[in-house]
Amino acid sequence: MNVSDFDFHLPDELIAQHAAPRGASRLFVLDRATATRRHSTIAELSSILVPGDLLVLNNTRVFAARLVGHRVPSGGTVECLLLGPTAEQGPPPADDVELANDQIPHHAAIRIADALVHPGQKLKPGTLMRFAGPAGALMVQVLSRHFYGRRTVRLWAEHGGDVDTLVDALGHIPLPPYIKRGDTIADRERYQTVYARVRGSVAAPTAGLHFTQELLGALDHRGVERVEITLHVGYGTFKPVRVQRVEDHVVDPEHYEISIEAGEAIERAKRDGRRVIAVGTTTTRALEDAAATGGGHVRAGTGSASLFIYPGFRFQVIDGLLTNFHLPTSSLLMLVAAFAGRELILEAYKEAVEQRYRFYSYGDAMLVL
Repeated sequence: MNVSDFDFHLPDELIAQHAAPRGASRLFVLDRATATRRHSTIAELSSILVPGDLLVLNNTRVFAARLVGHRVPSGGTVECLLLGPTAEQGPPPADDVELANDQIPHHAAIRIADALVHPGQKLKPGTLMRFAGPAGALMVQVLSRHFYGRRTVRLWAEHGGDVDTLVDALGHIPLPPYIKRGDTIADRERYQTVYARVRGSVAAPTAGLHFTQELLGALDHRGVERVEITLHVGYGTFKPVRVQRVEDHVVDPEHYEISIEAGEAIERAKRDGRRVIAVGTTTTRALEDAAATGGGHVRAGTGSASLFIYPGFRFQVIDGLLTNFHLPTSSLLMLVAAFAGRELILEAYKEAVEQRYRFYSYGDAMLVL
């Protein structure tokens, strides 16, 4: 299967640069069985779903992963994009050089993370960076380099304090690369779901950005059951497909967690013959990965979703999918095509372009049933 089979024409002006008011987006409804399409709004979701449907949400929370500061001692401007939550420091990497151990306070809590840095060619192992603001100063040192510009870095608070708290205070919301503007204060709220709880993502589970508390209440009143799981979205969600054959692409793994309550609710819905509707491709990957490793059952626990879902995949959990409109030739579009059928989804995307739907993270929504 060729990657080019998932290409389509998308005018640049349809790539949403700003979010619509929460709950005001359009909704493209696609029925797989009848190939019928209709146009609605996200506010009408509670009238489209039926009592007994189980809606599964991803409650991950985006953290301010993009840091802008200066190189030490030259003062040159640098950027550091953390690619996931920080972890406690382990053994230093093999190519660890010129480490600034004498600059680290003996009481400092040292954290480790993967990151992208800019300017990449100049920031070699041993490079020291400082990110400062009213909340304090964060020191970051490059430990080692990897493919595609990635680095392993270590972080510590210059004058003590919690590293993650400083990251949240000093960092910027990491808007997707196709949003051609800087982040604003408003993005700190708008680029989160209203049910975001568990810190750890560098990108929002964007299908969930459409929900308001009022819509969730309407779904409750309708008799639509709702559970939450957690999958921390990594930068790999924007990873381009660099190969020509779909089967040769590899997706980056993403950590997920399914609670006992969520696992039991999903299993109960499947036994009862009720629909399980995933909110977003991230939720889909977590549920289908859990089923793939659980003998067809979604068990409570943690995992690392490494499934690459493309046409031919056999879904074991989801019966419906609420999602945004995705990039041409992207792995996310391939996932939706696997669920809806490639030809049907490309026909729907053509219609969405003709109807001037807004695309990508801050765009409109599609419901596939």
